[in-house]
Amino acid sequence: MTAAIQQATPADIADLRQLYYAVYGPHYPTALGNDPAEMSRLIQDPHTLWLVARCPRTGALAGSAAVHGESGSRIGRLEGLAVHPDQRGSGLAGQLTEAVCAGTLDAGELDSVYATVRTVSAGPQRVVARNGFRPLGILPNAVDLSSRESLALYARHSPGVLDRRVPVTEVPASLMPLLRTAEAALGISYADARATPPVPAAPGPAPRRLEMIEAPAFVRRRFKEHFPDTGRWFYPLHTPNTLLTPDDGGFEVYAYLNRTGGYCALVTAHPDPAAAAGWLEPVTRTLTRAGAGYVEALVPLEHHAALSAFAAQGFIAGALYPAMRRDGDGFHDYVVMSRTAEHIDFRGLVVDPPLRPYLDSYVSAWASTHLPVREVAS
Repeated sequence: MTAAIQQATPADIADLRQLYYAVYGPHYPTALGNDPAEMSRLIQDPHTLWLVARCPRTGALAGSAAVHGESGSRIGRLEGLAVHPDQRGSGLAGQLTEAVCAGTLDAGELDSVYATVRTVSAGPQRVVARNGFRPLGILPNAVDLSSRESLALYARHSPGVLDRRVPVTEVPASLMPLLRTAEAALGISYADARATPPVPAAPGPAPRRLEMIEAPAFVRRRFKEHFPDTGRWFYPLHTPNTLLTPDDGGFEVYAYLNRTGGYCALVTAHPDPAAAAGWLEPVTRTLTRAGAGYVEALVPLEHHAALSAFAAQGFIAGALYPAMRRDGDGFHDYVVMSRTAEHIDFRGLVVDPPLRPYLDSYVSAWASTHLPVREVAS
């Protein structure tokens, strides 16, 4: 089918909600597919390109895709890619993906676009791969739809961006399998990165009560007071809605908690992430009790101490996003560290061959973190 692809308008919202229900049922975890007010805001957002496809014969809505960015950032997220079940196999998903990337990435507005892709079948992985996206890793148990699902991380970069990465001289030895996998998958090099032992973990906190504040407007205001620009924090397209702090106010941890999808992103901490390094365990435990079966953090590859701190608390590096953040003429690489409180079951996972090495790397890292080392007595 040759669909008529055009920019979404607020008049499309009712049809879009029906489309997402037809594709995902009642379990779509983001406001983009189920909150009319948020959908209207995104459609009219100058940093979002949202396209819809309609059947030229009937005018029925057949598909949707958007690339969402934000002010001051040159990274975008491909989201809301959906094709009506009656149109599957028509190539429409690829047409929509290419169209939104052409209107943002290829137009020079963004340096990269990423997508988190379902792994219940190989189809979504192949759609993004055919449109220039390359695998960056695996996010186990990342979202709760009808059941807990793992996602794959893919990204597409503008030409020349990967060649301007800022070199990293040392990384924790536990990350080397992931780096080697990325080298083979992306054609980049970490030959200058030396594997070193982890930085010793910070001492555990003295017994103090940890408070969790879920007041999105208040958290946003306070966050902007402490971080008026992105120079001191970086977590694209995640606005914190949750604040965690000990009763003496010694630090504040900002997080984005999605109760519908059962996941959480740790955004940053004030006055400095190091102030909360020793509190990672109680912070994660508190978020888990609040319904986050999956907690992730985005950590700069050059921040050896931060990577070591997360690893010491059971966070595992499942994905590597090279050239994620622009800094002058260069770009910094980031690692996705995650921890899940739920049983990981990869038996239903479907991965295309290019993604398979990342899965093997994660399984190896998980075993090294959670399985005891056997001692042999002679």
